[in-house]
Amino acid sequence: MDLNFLKCSVTSSPAFILDEEEIARNLHILRPIREQSGCQLLYSIKALPFMPLLTMLKPFVDGFSVSSLFEARLANEILTKGQIIHLTTPGIKQEEFDELSRLCSHISFNSLSQLQRHTSIDNSALSMGLRVNPKLSFLKDDRFNPCRQHSKLGIDIDALWQSSCMDQIKGLHIHTVFSATNYQPIIQTIEKLRRYFGKSLAQLDWLNLGGGYLFDQINDHRPFIDTIKQLKNDFGLDIHVEPGKAIVGNSGYLIATVIDRFISDSKTIAILDTSINHNPEVFEYQRQPELHEHDPDGRHAVILAGSTCLAGDVFGEYRFRHPPEIGDKIVFKDVGAYSLIKANRFNGYNLPDIYAYRDSQIILLKRYSYQDYRQQWLAD
Repeated sequence: MDLNFLKCSVTSSPAFILDEEEIARNLHILRPIREQSGCQLLYSIKALPFMPLLTMLKPFVDGFSVSSLFEARLANEILTKGQIIHLTTPGIKQEEFDELSRLCSHISFNSLSQLQRHTSIDNSALSMGLRVNPKLSFLKDDRFNPCRQHSKLGIDIDALWQSSCMDQIKGLHIHTVFSATNYQPIIQTIEKLRRYFGKSLAQLDWLNLGGGYLFDQINDHRPFIDTIKQLKNDFGLDIHVEPGKAIVGNSGYLIATVIDRFISDSKTIAILDTSINHNPEVFEYQRQPELHEHDPDGRHAVILAGSTCLAGDVFGEYRFRHPPEIGDKIVFKDVGAYSLIKANRFNGYNLPDIYAYRDSQIILLKRYSYQDYRQQWLAD
């Protein structure tokens, strides 16, 4: 997408743009992986559960991965009979389980106790499994690490091996990485599963390999495809894969406008009409989002900050050939995943308008109003 065209075409600010052509390119990368390996592709809707996006993805996926009752309801509105809704979450409420068991085709329980509380459900159509913590850490930052010490995510592989639960379940679910750019983690994880369970895997119906792989940033997909084909050949398993960020991450842009500029302790501060509250992972993980206008060789250093009263509402320091003036637009890139879904209206600042880039046109899809903010804070 021509981002200069984008800045000229979008009249409102702040604005979130979903590039449908980029999504199509990501699906084009995933298509041969799906076809050559025989895996079932589930979009992880926690990345961005926007209804127009889910509708767009429906013909290209086998179903959705969900983490809650509301996500399962949303998936059920979109999907047709025969497509998969696979749930895994540490937090299943007892009063919600009957509905979840009707909405979902697969549920991976997060612990033995969670499994034991719900095995009596009378639903032969529901395929129940367990999420396994293979005790293999591939991430240095424990904020992202599902296999961290004292992890809440999945049953310890040793505890599962020592239990008799393999006779009670139809599948296993693993997820060990975040934004991985090679396939070594999945290869090592499968090797460990084989060492522990061997031929017992053949008594299962499926294996869910989770998500966390940035397929567009990996050149050689053959190791991944071969791993899936070998699992299917050796054990007759259905294999599920759950990309989220891999489908929408690089398809999202956040446009903001400079509304003030001043000097603070000898550094230039530019205040934007957006906020890190529109992309909370900037603050959660101290991450500096990629900026289209940033020039590493630029002479002018400018700190881009949000418009709320939070002192830490800062995107970071960027360099420009020409410092942005009041009224200038800037574009943050690669914010399609985990931005809008976590966004909030702190200080009463409105959420961004949402646009689609489709057929070389910018199309307004959603605009929030004061009434949306007011409704959120009314008493029932």
